[in-house]
Formats: sequence, C-alpha cells, structure tokens
Amino acid sequence: MNAAENIFVCLASPLLLAVLCLRGARRRMLLFFLCGMSACLLSSYISAFLAISSGMDSFLASLEISPIVEESMKLFPFLFYLLVFEPENDYAAGSMLMIAAGFATFENVCWLLANGASDLPHLLIRGLCTGAMHITAGTISSIGLVSLWNRLYMRAVGTLGLLSLSVTFHAVYNILVSQAAPVSVFGYALPILTAGLLLAFAGKKLVRIDSV
Repeated sequence: MNAAENIFVCLASPLLLAVLCLRGARRRMLLFFLCGMSACLLSSYISAFLAISSGMDSFLASLEISPIVEESMKLFPFLFYLLVFEPENDYAAGSMLMIAAGFATFENVCWLLANGASDLPHLLIRGLCTGAMHITAGTISSIGLVSLWNRLYMRAVGTLGLLSLSVTFHAVYNILVSQAAPVSVFGYALPILTAGLLLAFAGKKLVRIDSV
C-alpha cells in the first residue's frame, strides 16, 4: 500500500471501533464521515486514472477532472441513503454535511503528506477554505435534493442539475486559488462567504443533524 492508504487505515481503524460502540444517530453520523473519507481515497484513484488516460498533467486534471469526480463520489453515498433508507426530509441534509467533512478531512491529510507542514499560516487558510468548499458544494446538492425528492419526476433532472452546480462551484474555486493574488484571495474567500449565506438562508435544514 502507498502512504495515503496507510494513513487511511490508521485513521479509519479507531473510527470503526467507535462505530461499534455507538448507537443511533451518532453511529450513522460517524459512518457518513467514514464514507466521506473513503470517497476521497477512491476519488484520487479515479482522477489519477482519468488524468493518465487522457494525458493530462496534475494541474490540468485538478481543474477539469477532479471537480467532476470528487463531487460525484460525495453524492453517491447520499443518494444511496435517500433511495434505500428514505429518511425524513428534515433530517437527510445533515448526512451530506458529514460526508463532505470526512472527504475534506482526508483530502487535507493527503495534501499535508504531499506538501509538508512547515507553512502553518498557509495550511490554516488552505485547510479551512478547502474544507468550506467541500462542505458548501455538498450542502448545495443535499438541500436541493431534499427539497425535490418527494417529486418523482424531478429526481433525475434535479440530481443532474444540482451535481452540475456543485461541480461548477468546485471548479471555479480550483481555478481561482490556482491564480496569483488578489484573484487567489477571492478564491479562498468564496466558500467562506457562500457557507455563511447557506447558514443564513438554509440553516434550518441542518439544525436537526443529530436526529438523522
């Protein structure tokens, strides 16, 4: 196994033990977090395969391939939860928040592994803003799907539309932060501002997360 896989095993092992000890909503929340970590690891394999197959370098792949793969992989566990378990709409959106948080956490760990941990200010900015981007993009999809899910004729179209929206948001963030200042500064601020707007206008969809 490579270093990322070794780290995944080390992080996931105690979380799996905790899952066995927990019950009810707390167990489900931790399972969603683990799903997010697993989605991040699988996304890295798929993105790398597609980049190599298409002859792209890592930078171009991060702009054109990674947003599509990562947002799709975050959405799949949430769709499975909606289709199989049919949770109440008021509780469902919080599950996606935990999936996105798990994804962002493991992505930050992998980024530290590749780039080191010597520049603490940059690490704090990168970790906070990238985490906010993943959570915001995932929350956009989940709140939209929860609102549309009871309308059968809107499920397929709504899922594709919301996935496209989250992919676009993710891609715009990647493009902006790859530029020089002040464009990159705006890129880092974008998910924080968007997350604040989501909390202000859609916070009621997430406040019952403990009851999922």
